[in-house]
Amino acid sequence: MQPTRYEEFIAAKTLADSPSGFEPGELNSNLFDWQAQIVRWACIRGRFGGYEDCGMGKSLQELESARLIAEHTGMPVLIFAPLAVAEQTKREAEKFSIAADVTVCRSAADVRPGINIANYERLHLFEPDQFGGLILDEGSILKSVDGKTRGTLLEHWTSIPFRQSWSATPSPNDHMELGNQSQFLGVMSRAEMLSTFFVHDGGETAKWRLKGHARDLFWQWMSSWCVMLRKPSDIGYSDHGYDLPEIEYHDQIVPATARRGQLFATGASTLADRRAARRDSLQARCERAAEIAGSQITPCVIWCNLNIEGETLARIIPGAVEVAGRHSVDEKEEKLAAFTRGEISTLITKPKIGGFGLNWQHCARTIVFPTDSFEQWYQMIRRFWRFGQTQTVQVHTVASEEELPVVLNLRRKEREVTAMFQGIAAAMSELSEAQIRSTRRSDKSYQPTTEMEIPAWLKK
Repeated sequence: MQPTRYEEFIAAKTLADSPSGFEPGELNSNLFDWQAQIVRWACIRGRFGGYEDCGMGKSLQELESARLIAEHTGMPVLIFAPLAVAEQTKREAEKFSIAADVTVCRSAADVRPGINIANYERLHLFEPDQFGGLILDEGSILKSVDGKTRGTLLEHWTSIPFRQSWSATPSPNDHMELGNQSQFLGVMSRAEMLSTFFVHDGGETAKWRLKGHARDLFWQWMSSWCVMLRKPSDIGYSDHGYDLPEIEYHDQIVPATARRGQLFATGASTLADRRAARRDSLQARCERAAEIAGSQITPCVIWCNLNIEGETLARIIPGAVEVAGRHSVDEKEEKLAAFTRGEISTLITKPKIGGFGLNWQHCARTIVFPTDSFEQWYQMIRRFWRFGQTQTVQVHTVASEEELPVVLNLRRKEREVTAMFQGIAAAMSELSEAQIRSTRRSDKSYQPTTEMEIPAWLKK
């Protein structure tokens, strides 16, 4: 049946971002079928978001995409990665026989034909016009880093025609992050996305809520330029080999003492209270962490938040190595890489330093001094609890008795986010599968068929 003019009108109003890429040639044989389909679609898209859970082989997909873009454009491609992840990505390229030269760059002078990898800390040393493609490893950097770096990426690096952003599933309820991803990829500006699909929630202009009638349209729009999945079955493939290991949580609660003006210790209900509780319990928490870390000889990472915590832990734990903000970029990289190689047994650092992108499946023990940030919690745990881990992951949460509400709140958020991702996967799976399995590159460019006529009154 031929569509009516009204149906054609409605179809034309559908929000979707048109592909601007190319049809790739032969793909790396190390890619699983579902990974190959995503890489192929990423190239066809031209500007693409790959939001996959930890351990699903994003590095391999990024590298193969970069190779294909470099071959298509005849120009170098740049991958920006978190601290110490550049060398890790180069090793992945060697492991999977990526058919391109891969160079780790410390400045623009190091750039070579093929694939180039640099840490975000060196962003200011490169110019966009050097490259035919840009790929962000851990693209959630668009939210989590300082405004200067985020602004530079959004304002000065969006002229590159082929852009990809890969991340371990950006926060689905963080609309600003989704907007930044869309804006970086040239799909829709953050402001336009918010005004199209969201409304202010309860009069608070900083909070946005997805319009009820726009929900289906929003996921349809998302599926036109990105894929979001936690396992291969989300896009119609087998989950064989993608079973997460067991994870065990151990809450190590340090008794609190009453502060001045109190008869007994109370729960830390405000941010100021929580900071005070952490300060007052610092020595006790560090001693408990040292006891746990020293109880076994297997690798262990301790995540702290205060400089004094890291310094205290490094002093009382024999052989422990601290990676702190006061260290140079090169020193941080070398220490993180040494732990990855197994040369360091106990590593002490902060989530904002080592919490993104690193694959630490060789380690199955971690000690966490928790904060209110669920994103930091998720990233810290996922350095170890990821596909490819063969051991049961032991997570020891060390907190003051007054911080127990913080620990319980993180557990609640973990359950809610799991349910949220399941709902998102269900909403996007059929749409994403249809997009990824499509067999041709569509072209919606304007093709005029009617000759323009000049009005008679203009001819006079």
